[in-house]
Amino acid sequence: MSPQGRVLWRFPARGDLAPRQSFRVPDDAFFSPDGRTVIATQEDDDVISVIDPAGSHILYRYGHPGEPGSEAGYVHNPDDALLMPSGEILTADIMNCRLLVIRPPRHRPVRTLGLTGNCEHRPGLSFGSPNGAFPMAGGDTVVTEINGNWVDVLTPGGRHVLSTHPPGFSYPSDTNEVRPGLLLSVDYASPGAIETFTTGGRLRWRYAPSGPGALDHPSLALPLPNGDVLANDDRNHRVIVVDPRTDRVVWQYGHTRVRGSREGFLSNPDGVDLAPPYSLAVRFAATMRAP
Repeated sequence: MSPQGRVLWRFPARGDLAPRQSFRVPDDAFFSPDGRTVIATQEDDDVISVIDPAGSHILYRYGHPGEPGSEAGYVHNPDDALLMPSGEILTADIMNCRLLVIRPPRHRPVRTLGLTGNCEHRPGLSFGSPNGAFPMAGGDTVVTEINGNWVDVLTPGGRHVLSTHPPGFSYPSDTNEVRPGLLLSVDYASPGAIETFTTGGRLRWRYAPSGPGALDHPSLALPLPNGDVLANDDRNHRVIVVDPRTDRVVWQYGHTRVRGSREGFLSNPDGVDLAPPYSLAVRFAATMRAP
């Protein structure tokens, strides 16, 4: 989508899917570091898809649509799959309470972090329903755990560095890094919130308006190069850009609290990324390594 709100590419269009192939309930989608593929997690359909935008077809899939599981080749509510410069995929496997590292075209994990089915907060050993695992500038990974409202930092080898709580959250979602020492996350709640906080858990900025402008289950926020914050406000059916200096919405796509599918409208948007060279993967490509 262009900054002016014009749709530049959409998947799938008629003829993009192979016979008997489905593409149901996609949520988060991110560009690969080279910008040549898009990786989409279909959380409620238990599958991860790697898509070629130029050819508009699915190149690779991990998981079995509509069939949750924990054995090799299966996931259960995968979230925020990211394609690393190494060619590996890092994803949070929420209901299995683990992180997976996958290398296409294989359908067996290269590495598993966490004990499958053990949903305790014991970072490095087990995770409490992790819903995001994002790269950090120094090569570490920041992980968000729903259970207990935890944010963890892991080394590239998977060793636990620290854990903290996003201040005042009830359901943290998709924590990522603004700059070393400063994290950005959202509270998936109604009313919801967006905030930045230090790795020590100290609040730096919070956006949680009340009244007509209140957030309703935002699930992801990303920092923009100019210091603004891009976020999807899921159940308000919009994507917004907030200026932290003024706490004002300076750009919006979608009509607040109005669900729709035609141009200018959205229906429960659950993920957002910038096109290269500003995409999440490109920003951290030099240091991205799967834990």
